Amino acid sequence: MKKLALALCALAVAGAAAAQSSVTMFGVVDAGFSYYRATSRSWGPTLPRQVTQSQKVLSSSGYNSSRFGFRGTEDLGGGLAASFWLEAPMANDSGASAISNFGRRSTVSLSGPFGELRLGRDYTASFWNDAVFDPFGVNGVGTNLIAVVNSNLAASRALATGGLLGGGLSAGTDSYLRTSNAVSYFLPPGLAGLYGQVQYALHENVEVSTVPGGPSERGRYAGGRLGWTDAKADVALGYGESTLASTTPGGEKIKSLNIGGSYDFGVVKVLGEWSRVRDVRDGTTALPARSTDRYDGLVAGVNVPVGPGIIRASFARVKFRNGNGLPDSDASVNKLALGYVHNLSKRTALYASVARIGIRNGHNNPTVMGVTPLVLSLPAILPQPAYVSTNGMEPRRSIGYDFGIRHAF
Repeated sequence: MKKLALALCALAVAGAAAAQSSVTMFGVVDAGFSYYRATSRSWGPTLPRQVTQSQKVLSSSGYNSSRFGFRGTEDLGGGLAASFWLEAPMANDSGASAISNFGRRSTVSLSGPFGELRLGRDYTASFWNDAVFDPFGVNGVGTNLIAVVNSNLAASRALATGGLLGGGLSAGTDSYLRTSNAVSYFLPPGLAGLYGQVQYALHENVEVSTVPGGPSERGRYAGGRLGWTDAKADVALGYGESTLASTTPGGEKIKSLNIGGSYDFGVVKVLGEWSRVRDVRDGTTALPARSTDRYDGLVAGVNVPVGPGIIRASFARVKFRNGNGLPDSDASVNKLALGYVHNLSKRTALYASVARIGIRNGHNNPTVMGVTPLVLSLPAILPQPAYVSTNGMEPRRSIGYDFGIRHAF
């Protein structure tokens, strides 16, 4: 009887262990040698002048973002599962890390036949197309130009309206790249290729009974994404609204709409994205007219398998249209990127990338359109070679390259 009881206990323990998957530790270590250069030139009636700033660095995240994390899932039975995901950034070039700061992602989820309900800090629904439908994603000198412009816009307007929205990790681009305090719902798999999500992030500002009009909605985000995919094709539509100010007058929102797609022909995979981002500013007492700055972006690229490697190439353009209605107040930026990834194994790869950026009429919007090969081009937040935009100077061009190694575990 004792042996039978012990056997039954062992089976019960084994069944419980099988019901809950073990916690997985994962991460990426990516390091390389990088070079960046930004050139400004004079414009208008001033004498021709030129200023160049450059920098050589041992960089991280030239191909994939360096990170460290934990994830796990528990089978609750009846098709239900609970899971968590904690992911921290890592600057392996200096050894700096914030393992206690899971600012890349920190979520808990409940999933089942109904889909997935996810709570916590995560990527925004409107960001995904920037990352998925560009050969370089949002890493290294080839970073999606649309993502760089959107990051600059989100960070600069956050600073102008009261400071960084979500702290340090996203460098002020919260509610563009990531958002905190989010409630997200994802469609279940098995819908004939259909996928999607809706997302709402609470602003969490305090409501005071003696203050009319309710609390500020600064930090609020609402968005969604809907797509379809099969073995070769993939297409998705994304939309999001980020609130920077909700006062009346003086409100401001950044509204993002994008559509991306890809098709894998086998010998080549083509990718592309169209984006329209509007910075909508309500009138103030001094300037009652409403204005809307617009950023229209387009990117097209290819992935070409070559033996154990992949050739990557992309061309992108973003056009800024000033909402003030004045003539000759627009600007534009183009970017050409080329790279190669050589896979030594499933986990380890060598990579090389080069990119060139050209800017037209950059003096009309140097803060946003003065992009460099980095993900965020605001020197006030991320130190880097910068454009000179004072004393008759404007951003004109930038180049950069990466040579590195990526190992995933």
